[in-house]
Amino acid sequence: MRIGVLAVQGAFAEHIAVLRQLEVEALPVRLRSELRTSDGLIIPGGESTSISRLMLDYNLAGEIRDLARSGLPILGTCAGMILLAKEVLDSDVKPLELMDITVRRNAFGRQRESFEAELTIPVLGGKPFPGVFIRAPLIEQANSKVEILARLNNGTIVAARQGKLVASAFHPELTDDLRFHQYFLSMVPGE
Repeated sequence: MRIGVLAVQGAFAEHIAVLRQLEVEALPVRLRSELRTSDGLIIPGGESTSISRLMLDYNLAGEIRDLARSGLPILGTCAGMILLAKEVLDSDVKPLELMDITVRRNAFGRQRESFEAELTIPVLGGKPFPGVFIRAPLIEQANSKVEILARLNNGTIVAARQGKLVASAFHPELTDDLRFHQYFLSMVPGE
């Protein structure tokens, strides 16, 4: 199994490290040809405006859309969640429009309002998952095709799945808990 990690900007090195810890081949993706050789893709956290512009500059956006529509599993974390959304509120980010979710960027405030929270994520089992939220977005709306994976205690949606697309407002790559990546990898053919 080979998982591509979009490596144009953001926390791609941390995702690659987690994948290697799980003994999965990880490929930094900067070219369309590298996308085509991946069994799954991770779009990391970072600056969503920069990532969206670089995806367009490198002609990656259309290829990612086509691969997703043909069943490529994709995990988007933080900025990656923003990019997977159908709609992004209060932003000039051009999302990939793959998941039937509406997202609000920087929903919890600036960098200093970053926080950690223990999350109940039933698909990961009974043990709480350590959610790391850094200038995090949130899901404002999700249609009936979208499975809600996690909410904060106040009901705010912070993780969701639609088919083989998974989105999280938090950074699973910044914890020692590998379960969220394992959950994503379980969707990859051949796993």
